[in-house]
Amino acid sequence: MKLIEEFLDYLRLELNYSQLTVSAYGTDLRVWADYATDGHPEQLSPTDVTTSDLRLWVAQLASQGVSVRSIRRKASALRSFFRFLMKRHGLASNPATGLILAKLPKDLPVYVRPEDTARIIDDGKEEAEESPDDFTLLRDNLIVSLLYSTGMRCSELVGLLDVNTDTRKGELKVLGKRNKERIIPIGPELSDAIDTYRRLRDASPLTSISPSDRESPLLVTRTGSPLYRRLVYRVVNRTLTEGNVHASRLSPHTLRHSFATDMLNAGAPISSVQQLLGHASLASTQIYTHVTYSELKNNYQLAHPRALKKGGKNGN
Repeated sequence: MKLIEEFLDYLRLELNYSQLTVSAYGTDLRVWADYATDGHPEQLSPTDVTTSDLRLWVAQLASQGVSVRSIRRKASALRSFFRFLMKRHGLASNPATGLILAKLPKDLPVYVRPEDTARIIDDGKEEAEESPDDFTLLRDNLIVSLLYSTGMRCSELVGLLDVNTDTRKGELKVLGKRNKERIIPIGPELSDAIDTYRRLRDASPLTSISPSDRESPLLVTRTGSPLYRRLVYRVVNRTLTEGNVHASRLSPHTLRHSFATDMLNAGAPISSVQQLLGHASLASTQIYTHVTYSELKNNYQLAHPRALKKGGKNGN
C-alpha cells in the first residue's frame, strides 16, 4: 500500500529509524492492512478505521497466542502510522491511541557472573597465545571481549568502523540508536587485543583494509566481508556454551547486561552507566539496579547470621 511505503520512507529517511525497526513496522502494518481489508490491502481507507476495529485485531492476535511484547510493538506501529497520517495527510484523529494493552512482564536482565566472564576472556587469551596465527580465533575472542568490556549493542559492534577505533587514545566511537554517536573508553588490555587482531587481519590480502578507506569495518569475516548479526550471535552463544555458562539466554545482549550489572556492582554511578550504554533515558538503565539489589539481598541472606530463620532457612 502506497501510504504504508510512504510512512516507512519517512521513518527511514527523516527520523533515522534503524532498518530493523522499519522492517518490523512494515511487516506489522502490512499484516494489519491485509486483515482490515479481507485480503485487499490496496483498498484500505485509513479514514474509515476506528478504535473498535483495531481492538478486534488485537483481540484476535491475543487469541492466536501472540505475545504481549509483539502485540505492543504492532500497536506502536499503528500509532506511529496514524500519527504520520495526521501530520502529512490531514487525518482528523488517531484511532490507535484508544488501545488499552496488557503490560509487559518485568523480567530482570539475564547476565553472566563476573567470575565466568573473567574466566572465559582469560581462556580466550591463553588460546590466542597458543595459536597466534588463527585469525578466526583472535577475532572471535575480540568479539566477546568488546561486547563485555564496552556494553555496546550487537548492531553497534557490527557497524564499528576501523577509523573510529583509536587504541592510542583508548576510545571507540560507536553509532547507536537514531544514529547518535557516543564515545566509549577502553582499557590497555582491550587496546592490545585490538592491535594484535589488526596486525593479523592486515597481514592477509583477503582481510586487509586500506588505511584511506574511512568506511572499513574493524571486524571482518575470513573472506574480508563485514560481520553480520547472526555470526556475532553464533560466536557469543558458542563461547558461552563452551565456557559452561548457565543462563536462560546466551546472546550478545547478555554480555551487554553483564557489563552494566558489573559496573553498578563495582560502584559506578548510574548516570555514567547510562552514558556508556547509550540510553536516552535513565529509566532504561534503572532496571540494572534491581539486578544488583537482588544480588545484594541474596548475598546478605547467605552471609549474615541474623538473615537466617530457625532451621537454617534464609529469611526474606
